[in-house]
Amino acid sequence: MIGISLRHSRLAMLTLSQVEKSYSGRTLFSDVSLQVNRTERIGLVGPNGAGKSTLFSLILKENEPDEGSVIFQRGSTLGYLPQESAPSGDETVLELATAVTPEMASLQKRLKDDEDHEAHARFDELGGFQLEPKAKRILSGLAFRESDFDRPARTMSGGWVMRAHLARLLVYEPDLLMLDEPTNHLDLESLGWFQNYLKNYPGAILMISHDREFLNSLVDSIIDIHQRRIHRYRGNYDDYLAQRAAREEQHLAAYKNQQREIQSLQEFADRFRAKASKASQAQSKLKQIDRMEKIEAPVSDDRKIKFSFPQPPRSGTKVITLSAIHHAYGDHVVYQGMNFEAERGERTVLVGPNGAGKSTLLKILAGVIPFQSGARDLGHNVKVGYYAQYRTEMLDTSRTVLQEVLDSPNPVSEQTARTVLGSFLFRQDDVFKNVGVLSGGEKSRLALVKLLLDPPNLLLMDEPTTHLDMASIDALIGALQQYEGTLIFISHDVYFIRALASTVLHINTGCLTPYPGDYQYYLDKSKAVSARAALTAGDKPLEAPRAVVVSTGIPTPRKSKEQKRQEAEERNERARQRKEHQHKVFTLEAQIGSLELQQKKLVAQLEDSSTYESQKMAYDLNCELLGVTESLERVTREWEALAGAEVTD
Repeated sequence: MIGISLRHSRLAMLTLSQVEKSYSGRTLFSDVSLQVNRTERIGLVGPNGAGKSTLFSLILKENEPDEGSVIFQRGSTLGYLPQESAPSGDETVLELATAVTPEMASLQKRLKDDEDHEAHARFDELGGFQLEPKAKRILSGLAFRESDFDRPARTMSGGWVMRAHLARLLVYEPDLLMLDEPTNHLDLESLGWFQNYLKNYPGAILMISHDREFLNSLVDSIIDIHQRRIHRYRGNYDDYLAQRAAREEQHLAAYKNQQREIQSLQEFADRFRAKASKASQAQSKLKQIDRMEKIEAPVSDDRKIKFSFPQPPRSGTKVITLSAIHHAYGDHVVYQGMNFEAERGERTVLVGPNGAGKSTLLKILAGVIPFQSGARDLGHNVKVGYYAQYRTEMLDTSRTVLQEVLDSPNPVSEQTARTVLGSFLFRQDDVFKNVGVLSGGEKSRLALVKLLLDPPNLLLMDEPTTHLDMASIDALIGALQQYEGTLIFISHDVYFIRALASTVLHINTGCLTPYPGDYQYYLDKSKAVSARAALTAGDKPLEAPRAVVVSTGIPTPRKSKEQKRQEAEERNERARQRKEHQHKVFTLEAQIGSLELQQKKLVAQLEDSSTYESQKMAYDLNCELLGVTESLERVTREWEALAGAEVTD
């Protein structure tokens, strides 16, 4: 199912009984049983391809099981947020958030006719007039501005449309809320709000997520899909890891014990089956082996993928120095007289509130944006690599995924290339896909693989775990833990930060505050209420002394008329700048929406086999797709710069 599914079911809670499902001869599930009770919070995990999305589709009745049943208790409601591609039409953001059922949507349209008393009465009976205030609170929590409420949803980027659909679900409050990677489209501040909101959600929650911190804070059980079975573990994600390790150890011990017993019985039978006096005993031993309920051999999975990535050339001790940097977006000053220095081998995470300038600093370090004054100096033998979500210009869209990886300055074997690609979600025939038809997330992952196979000695990464599952995040952490160069990165994945950061740099209002220790050191010093909250802390620089107001006995002088007039003019000018800034942001968002639609249509055409009946048509479409993709990346970067540089009082 594409988009939002809001199903009213006759049943109250979910029960799966002895479910089996196969595709193309491959069994995904066998004899799977599951019960979801009211108020439970369940995380669904498993390696990519294990069947998480298929299980969701069975619950949503998009697919039917080959065996078994999926039933609800009477009277329940179900709401579903897909990972991407939620629809939007001509409705405004607020209309989308309040149109929680087809009947409500129909009634809302009829409300515009003041004489339709029946519609007003029915809308009031369903509690419709209470929906709007609730929706506005939720939309604000998800970082929508009040000026966004009346904007047509289709003029906004795909990520904001997804937020509007998420708001719609939270307004609706179904008995069972099903979420597929709900944190993908949220910034850190709205993610913190959403996480706290779900803690008090009145219904049950079943979610797929690769965010360990999110799972740890919310779920009370984990369902792991593994080897055609599901196993349920009580507790949060960390509890699950400990319990799974113990279970796997027990499984391995039981398997080894049984194999030793089988070997002993087989050796006896082989030794004595030819002797008449022992033949019956030998036959008895063979029957004993046949009667055993065999324990399946443990199968290593993607969680344990490890690979030794090549190391970069050694740089000088001083890697990069910024001196007296001044940078502004129009009238909005981000940095003034900023100094920064990184030394070889440091692993620094940038933290601070949204819009503080973290991505701007990373781009200045990468040399991808100019600054107005100051100096950027690279150390001896420094090679810079910059990885950002939209940085895919390095890819050749005419090649296959495998060809693109094999064409590396540090050549690797095809087997090695496929192993690395597999750990980053390119599996089996995926490696033969044309780069031009990959989604944005797939291109980002491919760019990441290429970067790791030819690493620079100064690596700058902006949200590198986006679009990765847990196995891929572990593979990336393993590669970066081996990495001998200098790493500076931004991430909202606390697990990723804890695994890698050796120093923390807090950024707020143009001020850089270093913390010479790992993330826990930073948390202890900042006295953060949570590991997540510390990522966006920044109302004032951390560890700054509190301002103390001392009464001097001298009355505060009154402002003159000239001072008041000047302040009023300044307020008016700031209001004008805010309005102009907002208009620019809206214009860019509309361009992004249009380009995303063009990109989607072109990809669909290139996925159609009939396109390739004409080589010229395929070539022209690929060229057009490349142009649209480049335009989308450029406009998105412009939007990011503006959206992250709000004009405030």
